[in-house]
Amino acid sequence: MNLTTEKPSLGKFLRVALRAPHFYHGKHREVLAEELFRRILCWERKRAERSRKSFLLMLIDTGTVLRANRKQKVLTRILSALSASTRETDVAGWYRESAILGVIFTEIREAERNALQSLVLAKLSGSLRASLAAEDVDQIHISFHFFPEDWDKSSAGRLSDEKLYPDLFERNKARKYRHMVKRAMDIVGSIAALILFSPLFAFIALAIKLTSKGPVLFKQPRIGQYGTIFTFLKFRSMMPANDPGIHRDYVKRFIAGKVDSTGSGQRQNIVYKIQDDPRITRVGKFLRKTSLDELPQFINVLKGDMSLVGPRPPIPYELEVYHLWHRRRVLEVKPGITGLWQVNGRSRTKFDEMVRMDLRYARMWSPWLDLVILLQTPHAVLSGDGAY
Repeated sequence: MNLTTEKPSLGKFLRVALRAPHFYHGKHREVLAEELFRRILCWERKRAERSRKSFLLMLIDTGTVLRANRKQKVLTRILSALSASTRETDVAGWYRESAILGVIFTEIREAERNALQSLVLAKLSGSLRASLAAEDVDQIHISFHFFPEDWDKSSAGRLSDEKLYPDLFERNKARKYRHMVKRAMDIVGSIAALILFSPLFAFIALAIKLTSKGPVLFKQPRIGQYGTIFTFLKFRSMMPANDPGIHRDYVKRFIAGKVDSTGSGQRQNIVYKIQDDPRITRVGKFLRKTSLDELPQFINVLKGDMSLVGPRPPIPYELEVYHLWHRRRVLEVKPGITGLWQVNGRSRTKFDEMVRMDLRYARMWSPWLDLVILLQTPHAVLSGDGAY
């Protein structure tokens, strides 16, 4: 990609698109081409992240009703029904060319969401039934997708709505072969690490068992790519009965930028983990200082929940205090054991800058960059800087 290429403004992009032959001018509604509509959806999502103003995406899956022999006639009637059911300011276009129509309702309050869905669905369904045959209407599927999604809900599946992120899924498809290389590196690297460190696994497990009661492994739900929840593994470094509220409160203050820094001048550190945590065992303190407690995460990498390199996977309660744009760190790339933050900014950056490093990694990612980060990781671990 040529980084010096000027990115067109939305206004310029719209003017060009309006002159394009694939921009459909319906009798009652103008419909944007797929490329433009998805670009606007992406821009609207990023705008909402900053402004915290929600929007609603309605998708109309036309099924097989747009058959070639009467496509224009049926499409005109669908667009007429759409025009009668939406506002002129709502953005309509092809979410998937000649298959799925989309409409973006901007600046929607969450309290208005259900009422708007019900109203639009009732009006659109009524208009479609009045202008199309019953068998055609039955093939049309209408769905609503609200941004931001409710990531606070308890779910064993994916928290993100993939319909709101077509650009991310398309980018990952374009990187298919590079992702295959990354996955191969993860499999080979995790197997090699598990074999190499197997004596340490046995020694650490014995040390934990002899010094405190409880399981050897600590298991915790974490958030993976696209908001998928998985079971995160570490060697247990805390007493089995402890108050998670201590860490919850600390994380809230850290993300809000209210954690006091240590050191002075340019040596000031913003500590990501609690110092002198009363819940940590004596063995656990050593494991954390040396990062040996993270060795079981190679099992997560082998299973595919994590990668060797990527953002640190957050705990679900961290999402409660995330700004919307913070979520992109777990949407754009798979979480990892090490990453740009760990080797460059560990305990020297605020949370916002940590997220920016994760997003920078997602944009710049390549197998070569992963290799560079992996080679820098041993020094970061041995220095113990920021490990508590």
